[in-house]
Amino acid sequence: MNTSWPDLVTEAAAVSTMILEEGAERDWSHNASGLDWTCRNTLDHVVLGVVGYAGLLIARPADRYITLFASLDPQAAICECLEGVGIAATILGSAVRDADDQVRAWHPWGHSDGPGFAAMGVVELLMHTADIARGLGLDWRPPEHLCTPVVRRLFPEAPSGHNPADTLLWCTGRAALPGHGRRSRWQWDGTVR
Repeated sequence: MNTSWPDLVTEAAAVSTMILEEGAERDWSHNASGLDWTCRNTLDHVVLGVVGYAGLLIARPADRYITLFASLDPQAAICECLEGVGIAATILGSAVRDADDQVRAWHPWGHSDGPGFAAMGVVELLMHTADIARGLGLDWRPPEHLCTPVVRRLFPEAPSGHNPADTLLWCTGRAALPGHGRRSRWQWDGTVR
């Protein structure tokens, strides 16, 4: 299967933004589901992480995180902050598109390549959107077609035979699967395979 990783990142941002726009007028000071962060803080984390993955891919450090940090305007309304999700995803998508197959960069969960950082970005977008959506009382599940390549790329130990969205939720400690209890600790494997 030929996966267009830059397109997956920007599509994940688009679907995330669409559901979060529905909750833009709700109370974002509530905690995101399962997190100690508010919904607003979780949105900031998403943008920081996605831009950070682009920065890692561009700077290519061998042993550390980059020194650039991106953040949303703390005074801006949520509906305005949501544009930051798309901007961050576009930056990551461009960095993935520009990285040749030999590019590698540090990440604490495995030195990775362009597709690996794209998959990490999609996980951040989908899982934290699910966290925020639940925290806001919105009913949302990540799209299966975005979950399948991410599970395949970052979670080689994932059990097979389950719905891809359910599997990604299990991989990231957000839900149980039949025959597999909810994980209390988890991490992806970003190494290149």
